[in-house]
Amino acid sequence: MTFNSAEINEFSDIWVFCEQREGKLMNTDFELVSEGRKLADERGANLVGLLLGGEGIEDAAKELGGYGADKVIVCADPALAVYTTDAYAKVVCDEVMDKKPEVLLIGASNIGRDLGPRVAARLHTGLTADCTHLDIDMNKYIQFLKESSTVDVTSSKFKMEDTNLKMTRPAFGGHLMATIICPRFRPCMSTVRPGVMKKAEFDPEKAESCLIEMADVQLTEADIKTTVLEVVKETRKMVDLIGADIVVSVGRGISKDPEKGIALAEELAKALGGGVVGASRAVVDSGWITSDHQVGQTGKTVHPRIYVTLGISGAIQHKAGMQDSELIIAIDSNETAPIFECADYGIVGDLFEVVPQLIQAVEAEKAAK
Repeated sequence: MTFNSAEINEFSDIWVFCEQREGKLMNTDFELVSEGRKLADERGANLVGLLLGGEGIEDAAKELGGYGADKVIVCADPALAVYTTDAYAKVVCDEVMDKKPEVLLIGASNIGRDLGPRVAARLHTGLTADCTHLDIDMNKYIQFLKESSTVDVTSSKFKMEDTNLKMTRPAFGGHLMATIICPRFRPCMSTVRPGVMKKAEFDPEKAESCLIEMADVQLTEADIKTTVLEVVKETRKMVDLIGADIVVSVGRGISKDPEKGIALAEELAKALGGGVVGASRAVVDSGWITSDHQVGQTGKTVHPRIYVTLGISGAIQHKAGMQDSELIIAIDSNETAPIFECADYGIVGDLFEVVPQLIQAVEAEKAAK
């Protein structure tokens, strides 16, 4: 069967590319499968995981069913054990051309950001990069606009029968949000930022009932133009914002003494129970802290149990990355700061005076228990 990306009526099902490293599935896989399940239900389609890896990788496939996958297509080959652009792009394109999914989601990891554009170019379809929200159902998309934008929904006209994937992502350095559709070609492709989609509860019964399909991988030496000789892991330890239970973030309010401000955040995070330090974009851009600490539309999206802001005014770009936290505590000297609109508890004051008192109070409460 010939492949023509413009014959959109021939495409069906929602696919998720499931990344693995050293045979272990990534947390982003479970987030994307959980989100893909919602989209598949909206579309009345099947949800299919696409898993590439070395021999034996099929042993990890069933776990994807526990988060919503109806089926997992496994492409196992020694040449796929370690990621290379040539091998992965060819195998993914071969499977897409053969089975024609309507949607293909890829995590916006280093691997996903390399793989996605190459696959889209070969398939002659569009790709929306670094998405933070996805919809198919128009009513749900309109509800999203009501809750997360300044669009006058009541005065706007919408094509209610539109069933294209609506892919929303930050634009213009995070100052605007853009929703993009791909109406003329398939599959609709999107790379999705890690941490923005909520992982569903694992269902062991669904995991057991998930179908595993072993693909016939066609790879030759001529297909692969690079060889991985060695994998060297970075020695600098990166902060795990996405998986953190407690995050204390610093903003421009630490400007009079950035070093002390960050030290106070670290001390408070430790006192609260081993939390990690996050930051606004202004702090990262100023060079006071490394980019792996950044929270927001152009950083990481977090959902911790406790999120504390120190001197963060609360621009919409930052709030988009943390507003779903279970408990938000904001400390800022400006009582009209937007951050207080989404905070459960707000303290108006100089963070350099308030935080030491807060640390002392937390330590005293722990000692009393």
